Amino acid sequence: MRTDLIRKTALTAAGLAFTGGAIVGPVTTAFAAPNTSKPASQTQSDRKPSGERQLGVRYEAQPNFYYCGPAAARNALSVQGKNISVDAMAKEMGTTEAGTNSINDITPVLNKETGKNDAYRSVEISTPDADAKQTDKLRADIVRTVDDGRAVVANIAGTTTDTDGAIHSFEGGHYISVVGYRDNGTTVKIADSANPNTASYEVTVEHLADWIATRGYATS
Repeated sequence: MRTDLIRKTALTAAGLAFTGGAIVGPVTTAFAAPNTSKPASQTQSDRKPSGERQLGVRYEAQPNFYYCGPAAARNALSVQGKNISVDAMAKEMGTTEAGTNSINDITPVLNKETGKNDAYRSVEISTPDADAKQTDKLRADIVRTVDDGRAVVANIAGTTTDTDGAIHSFEGGHYISVVGYRDNGTTVKIADSANPNTASYEVTVEHLADWIATRGYATS
């Protein structure tokens, strides 16, 4: 499962291209520097009768165009109250300017920082599009992981539309964190390190499954 496998989907209006899990082009067009003085976004852990739960995220944007893997892992680990250096994780993941190769490089780091060898495992969706069984498994994995107080990290590629109609495009690959769900997991909450102006949004689990297709995710 390689992050240089490009799916044929439309670019956003911004016209950004991505390759190898890293953004191609001037960094300043995609992100602002992370705010280290206080969290940019935070939610409360809360389980509601409607099948909803949100984890508290101490969000931080990625500091450069190729750190989406370490940044997604850092945001995911923040829901456990951990504050891990993205530079240290990037070194362990083998991250270069081409990005982080696959979810299999991120899962061991999540396990190490969580303190359990089996806290996370990698799940691959190897097909070009996710089928109903793969989508149902993703939904169940997200609900279980979030209920355990952990975030899912997903390696995605291509373009999707969130529940507000906004388009998110990462043609050559990107990493995001899934930090909550509602309606029993049919809609999921994303923490995205690429741009602090779109740090948080929701997508349907069907859209997320197709976004992950050809790649994979780290889950409990």
